[in-house]
Amino acid sequence: MLSRKLVHRSAIAAASLVGFLAIATASLWELDRAFPPPLPAKLTVSTEVQDRDGQLLRAFATPDGYWRLETRLDQVDKPFVDMLVTYEDKRFWDHEGVDVLALARAAGQFATSGHIVSGGSTLSMQLARLIEPRESRSLGSKIKQMLRAIQIERRLSKREILERYLTLAPYGGNLEGVRAASLAYFGKEPKRLTVSEAALLVALPQLPEKRRPDRNLQIAHAARDRVLTRMVSAGLLGEREAARAALDDVSGLRRTLPALAAHAAYAMLPKAVPGQPLQLTIRKSVQEGLEQVARDAATKLGPRLSVAMVLADARTGDILGEVGSANFFDASRSGWIDMTKIVRSPGSTLKPFIYGLAFEQGLVAQETLIDDSPVDFSGYRPKNFDMGYQGDVSIRQALQLSLNVPAIRVLDAVGPTRLMARFRQAGVSPMLPVNEAPGLAIGLGGVGVSLRDLVQLYTGLANGGKTHTLHDGTEPANAERNTATILDGQANWQIIDILSGVKPPEGALQRGIAYKTGTSYGYRDAWSVGFDGRYVLGVWVGRADAGAVPGLSGYVSAAPILFEGFVRSGLVTVPLPDKPPGVFSPKREDLPMTLARFGTGSDGLVQATPTEPAPTIIFPPDGARVDRGTNSADASPLVLKLQGGRAPFRWLANGKPLTGIDRRRTATWQPDGAGYSTLTVIDAAGRAASVKVFVE
Repeated sequence: MLSRKLVHRSAIAAASLVGFLAIATASLWELDRAFPPPLPAKLTVSTEVQDRDGQLLRAFATPDGYWRLETRLDQVDKPFVDMLVTYEDKRFWDHEGVDVLALARAAGQFATSGHIVSGGSTLSMQLARLIEPRESRSLGSKIKQMLRAIQIERRLSKREILERYLTLAPYGGNLEGVRAASLAYFGKEPKRLTVSEAALLVALPQLPEKRRPDRNLQIAHAARDRVLTRMVSAGLLGEREAARAALDDVSGLRRTLPALAAHAAYAMLPKAVPGQPLQLTIRKSVQEGLEQVARDAATKLGPRLSVAMVLADARTGDILGEVGSANFFDASRSGWIDMTKIVRSPGSTLKPFIYGLAFEQGLVAQETLIDDSPVDFSGYRPKNFDMGYQGDVSIRQALQLSLNVPAIRVLDAVGPTRLMARFRQAGVSPMLPVNEAPGLAIGLGGVGVSLRDLVQLYTGLANGGKTHTLHDGTEPANAERNTATILDGQANWQIIDILSGVKPPEGALQRGIAYKTGTSYGYRDAWSVGFDGRYVLGVWVGRADAGAVPGLSGYVSAAPILFEGFVRSGLVTVPLPDKPPGVFSPKREDLPMTLARFGTGSDGLVQATPTEPAPTIIFPPDGARVDRGTNSADASPLVLKLQGGRAPFRWLANGKPLTGIDRRRTATWQPDGAGYSTLTVIDAAGRAASVKVFVE
């Protein structure tokens, strides 16, 4: 009878317990529904601008001023995650938000020691505290945190909990999340951390202000070492590995987060969608190299001068690097102005396309002679940059030396309107003065283009004559992309072959690139644009306010930056294309009569009658007695000078040629003995001048 009563009572108790649990569960369920945790679908994070490969170029602080970069587990070093879980919550993958064993251990340690030895908070509880900061450290706050952790576990997966924790964990100052901390303290993403770095990042969130290494280096060092010791006890690290990690220095430097491609990054901001990174076509390594080159160059160039650069893939039109100014935050250089998009005079940089059209039309060959002498085109009188003239030069020499008069002669033949039409066909619309038709002045920079425009035109030279519209990701989604022919393939190769022979600037190594320089009127803009078989780099140097800069020139100021930019971009040089089949490129003696000399007449020839004064030897004067110290072993040569005449010139001493044909109006002569000598010079028109001197 007694046993039956006990069984009956047990059944009643069990039923009561089940009922109580059911009621409690239902109550908790209702409570959970009535008071859900403040879990937003998306965290408020920093807007990120990434490169083409997903690497961070620039981040913008959150509205509340924090650097908080969204973090996924695949962005973080796995050994760091293992270390974090082992240190903070070793049963993380098994519990439901609260680790009862850890809480019991913490309570026992507190009871026996009278102070907190270790915490019992799980990572889920810590996330609860991060999304809903507690007002006090009371028992009630702790219980609420535990309940929130259980709620979080019901709504998020373990992976999602870890990712939110890694995004929100405090690391000192306005740094939140392991990515921002790793970039600030180590200068790199947390994808490949050393053991020492991982241990420091595990230690910081518990006491972020007290342990931040930029403020309290010794405390940070000690906290890292405690984590290493714990990892050895837990069996996650070997003693030797931990000992080696403990020898690593802890840096006391807080770095700035990546701040590359400032102009493009700010241009992307209107496209920002919370929680979604913005992406440019830029390649981070290229951008870093170009920005460093621009900063260094601006420092050398002097105050108020700035540098802009654009590097593009000619095969796709992708911009791989663009520098709008030497320093975005330098007010003295108006750094906030994106000079890659500002319209300026391009100087001589359009000349290759003038000659390219002439090659297309069969008007010239590389060895065709053209006259470089004063000329009047109905009142327009172009002059060379150095105000001198070379006389007869080949088309190849005229372009390589960037002579102005020959370029305008050729432009007059091919037509300024045709040149402008070809530019527009390639997606570039140069700006002309209001209500003014294209004229010959456009060949020397009398038109407005931007650096981006110029690079877009040159993508045609690097790509077999086919241009691509440049894009970097800032353009509207429906922006038109244009592919067009700027020059036919054979004419294009002729220009490449000529430009590839231009001498590199002083101190620069030949890198297998072809390039052209330009200087705008009044020394306001210096340009240099170069390319290999795939990549085009354009450089602009000048003042953002268009002020004149005495001594500024494309060859001296911009070309060295171009060559250094190619080096620092890190891109492997792609060989220039080989000569295509069928290209007509004869030697001068093999030219047909119609191509021997360029002219504007119907027969393709110019009048042979020279317009320059005949040559005159001005030093030494006729009859001079010259003491050259002929008995001395180190006697200096005599300098010969002339005026007038048409280059090139040939010098003779006593009927024997001194050197080859020379375009300069100076030469040197080393007398072979004392006595009378006759010096003669002959110009390109066959006119001669002579003087007789006596060498003592």
